Amino acid sequence: MIERTELGSGLRVITESLPQLRSVTLGAWVGTGARDEVDEVAGASHFLEHLLFKGTETRSARDIADTIESVGGEMNAFTSHEHTVFYVRVPDSQLELAADVLSDIVWRPAFRPDEVETERQVILEEIAMRDDTPDDLVHDVFASTLFPEHQLGREVIGFEETVSSMTRDSVRGYHGSHYHAANTVFAAAGNLEHATVRDLADRFGPSTNGARPARELAPFTRPLPVRVVERDTEQAHLVLGVRASAHRDPDRYALTVLNHVLGGGMSSRLFQEIRESRGLAYSVYSFRAAFDDSGYLAIYAGTTVDRAKETLALIHGEIDGIVRDGTITDDELRAAKGNLTGSLLMSLETSSSRMRRLGHGELVEGEIPTLEELARRVEEVTLDDVGRVVDRLFRDEPRALAVVGPFSESDF
Repeated sequence: MIERTELGSGLRVITESLPQLRSVTLGAWVGTGARDEVDEVAGASHFLEHLLFKGTETRSARDIADTIESVGGEMNAFTSHEHTVFYVRVPDSQLELAADVLSDIVWRPAFRPDEVETERQVILEEIAMRDDTPDDLVHDVFASTLFPEHQLGREVIGFEETVSSMTRDSVRGYHGSHYHAANTVFAAAGNLEHATVRDLADRFGPSTNGARPARELAPFTRPLPVRVVERDTEQAHLVLGVRASAHRDPDRYALTVLNHVLGGGMSSRLFQEIRESRGLAYSVYSFRAAFDDSGYLAIYAGTTVDRAKETLALIHGEIDGIVRDGTITDDELRAAKGNLTGSLLMSLETSSSRMRRLGHGELVEGEIPTLEELARRVEEVTLDDVGRVVDRLFRDEPRALAVVGPFSESDF
């Protein structure tokens, strides 16, 4: 059963009781990410993700790690363009301990100067590693191609120059201005009672209600047609895509169906044509992302340098075929809906996955439909719905291409 309480501080507490499990997962979902940073502190959200594990007013980084791992638990975090999430999974008997530690790191970080410098070097190494990993780098290049001169086109991890110059006070100031109770969801799933989690969140959380920071929804400029990062690689890495629907767009379920048919699995058009029939790429797939005011549908392929143009032509061809037909086939629609509803159910078999569904639904989508309701929405997608999405995406939106490999932009 899913239950929700909003505390006097503005903190939203949402839980799902799963008495058949022996674990609980708690997550603090903070509604701030890379798009909320001014240029001078690009990467601050990700910097905070690292720093909050380095110590609090009463715990060192070693204390935090020992406390959770000594009971068999695990702890981690991730940062996106629109939110930052910290979570801990422990045996159900350690619920109070987990809530104490999680609240401590989120609300009471120490920002000790030596730890700031240590973590700065770790992030700089992370940036260097990303730049040396072309199949990761190409996705960041694609975002900057699709959203030029916008925060959504900026790397979540930040840049070497901004991470190097960010001061302790500027990072601490960013925490103070964005990490407010009203901007946070405390989500928990597993063998628990809602009242217990609510009381723990109230006990360990902040008592004041800071205002939720306003998010700038700046207009988007036209995507760049192509951007190439020239690297002497043995493989070409390509991402081709278009802007698509936002988080709460009614067409998001039809878009998910289209994505699956195009490149969402081994039975997809792209996998069958490019890998199975022609052997052009080991990895080829489509994927989608969504934000408050936009999103994208994109296709990745990694292929040999001399077959990059052929692979790209085939990707365009598969898109053009769907545009020409106006939609997908009945068989593809039926198979996609079966896959999506089945994989949804199988993906929610752990307390961690249930917690993620709660946090994302409350913070990002503004609702947490039942599994039955989600399945119904997918099942209600029609060929006409998919056709409408095809028109919106591929007839109206320009395609953007990002490439990492031994090429120049004139090659495409």
